[in-house]
Amino acid sequence: MDNVMIERLWRSMKYECVYLNAFETGSEAREGIGNWINLYNEKRPHSKLDDKTPHEVYFDLPLPGYPGKKAA
Repeated sequence: MDNVMIERLWRSMKYECVYLNAFETGSEAREGIGNWINLYNEKRPHSKLDDKTPHEVYFDLPLPGYPGKKAA
């Protein structure tokens, strides 16, 4: 089961970040992919997590100001 989740993460990263950006250097790729990982973990709700972000689930806290979330 873990492999399925990791494969899905890699697929999402490739299609939503890597293939859409023409990174010319390793440092550009590192920054762009890092920004995407932060978006994926901290701002993008996931349906499998009851529309919470992985950050919210891991720390069991809602992000302040996010609509539809319980008040912190």
